[in-house]
Amino acid sequence: MSIAIQGIGVSSGIRTAIGKVLMLSRGSIQAEPGMIPANRIEAEVERFFHAVQLAATQLTEIRKEIPADTPADILEFIDTHLLMLQDKAIAEAPAQTIRDEGCSAEWALQLRRDQLLRVFEDMEDAYLRTRKDDLEHVVNRIMGILQGQKRNDPAEIVGHIIVSEDLTPADTIMLHHRGACGFITDFGSPMSHTAILAASLGIPAIVGAHGASSHLHSGELVVVDAANGTVLADCEPRQIRFFERRLHREQERRNALQTLRDTPAITRDGVHIELQANIELPEDVKAVLEEGGDGIGLYRTEFLYMNRDQLPTEEEHYQAYVRVIQGMAGRPVTIRTLDLGADKQCEHQPEPAACINPALGLRAIRLCLKETSIFRVQIRAILRAAQHGPVRLMIPMLTNLWEARQAREIIEEERQYLAQQNIVMNQPLPIGAMIETPAAALTAESFARMFDFLSIGTNDLIQYTLAVDRADDSVNHLYDPLHPAVLALIQKVLEAGRRSGKDVAMCGEMAGNPRYTALLLGLGLKTLSMHPASLPEVKQLIRRLDLRQLKPRLEKLLLDPAVEDFAQAMEELASD
Repeated sequence: MSIAIQGIGVSSGIRTAIGKVLMLSRGSIQAEPGMIPANRIEAEVERFFHAVQLAATQLTEIRKEIPADTPADILEFIDTHLLMLQDKAIAEAPAQTIRDEGCSAEWALQLRRDQLLRVFEDMEDAYLRTRKDDLEHVVNRIMGILQGQKRNDPAEIVGHIIVSEDLTPADTIMLHHRGACGFITDFGSPMSHTAILAASLGIPAIVGAHGASSHLHSGELVVVDAANGTVLADCEPRQIRFFERRLHREQERRNALQTLRDTPAITRDGVHIELQANIELPEDVKAVLEEGGDGIGLYRTEFLYMNRDQLPTEEEHYQAYVRVIQGMAGRPVTIRTLDLGADKQCEHQPEPAACINPALGLRAIRLCLKETSIFRVQIRAILRAAQHGPVRLMIPMLTNLWEARQAREIIEEERQYLAQQNIVMNQPLPIGAMIETPAAALTAESFARMFDFLSIGTNDLIQYTLAVDRADDSVNHLYDPLHPAVLALIQKVLEAGRRSGKDVAMCGEMAGNPRYTALLLGLGLKTLSMHPASLPEVKQLIRRLDLRQLKPRLEKLLLDPAVEDFAQAMEELASD
């Protein structure tokens, strides 16, 4: 009888892997308390600085090994670690602790790590809290050097399934390029590094498979079933044959997807669906074009503010936006104003008051209306950049009309200021509202009358509606995009758009998940924005759907109280 270990399946395209286990030890490295004689303090400080420098050298060498055509969003994970190695909190603070406390470099580094981890764990933002992984991985690399540990990976990686407590971004990228066919980690959530990278790289992975590294053994044959979040060991021959056939079908399907890049997303009954992409960096434009995106539905601008000690200037904003707009060569670009605040801090940003729950605190448009100088710099840059192509401006985290009016007044004031300076601008600039709280969804009709378009941000909408942090693996099973309350709110926003004659898009992760595509189109969505890697698969599914047949069946399902497994019903609806 086969053994099954349950976790969270993540991947894009290929969801099945069959191979022998290759165990890697990548757990947290601990240090023992140690004291240093006074005459050895400066030598210990130098030993610490040497370890930091060697860690940076190692990561730089790894980055050089990665193929030049690797997408920028993947390389960014290693770049983040290189930046962290320059951060004073990691690269210098432990040295001061060595001098002040007379302790060993290892113990000083561990004390600093524990202090910083507590800061990350107190964050309410799901994405940022999982970024404590970055801290752990960087500290582990330095700690391993201090302790004289070697990180030799096995020579034979091709065709193996990597099993570890956790994997660093550098590990994950290099192991993939050396031929690993799948990953299994004990820890992790849908927003962990391994999960995000697996989706970007198109490799089957199971994260959060608690105990996998203890129950599996090097050399044994296992199956990664990312579609169901299951690891299977001790499989019978007939089970292996079943998954081999499924893997072959997935590979054929993936090859077929490559031919769809320049094919429009049109349903069988002739309805055109706009498929756009979510990006974070100007370099991501290349991936959008390679995957055949119709435009950019969400340009997250927070990364202009991160990993730096000064606020970005208007010119830095402008240059970044122009690169994206010109790179998209006439395709529309939707720029979201910054979603900083509370736990998304950058140096030189005004410090917020202590906040018990930052997700409900001073963030996004709330921060912009409090610190208008930050907001105005970005608005001027967007207005100036809009002359280079079709640009839309989108405001996040709106919950009431007062915020909407204030934001629009500031935008108009900056437009008038630029006009007085004889700055060329394209007019009018469409302005939209992100609907990502229950309050905004319930009053969507008022927002629709005030704005040119709406965009549903499902990540926060689901989290706020269900009071579930999906990055917390003790409750993320309750994070359900198909919950009746979530679907009711989405329907309410779509109805508001129809009554007002305004376009409604969706830019959360729900938009890029093929299991929800039929549902979303049946509800009336005609613009979806997602990670670039998700575009081909969603496009293929759209081209198989007939909305004239789909809509009445969906309406019947939504009204049928006898439907117990709605997720299964949705899969059957899409596959018919």
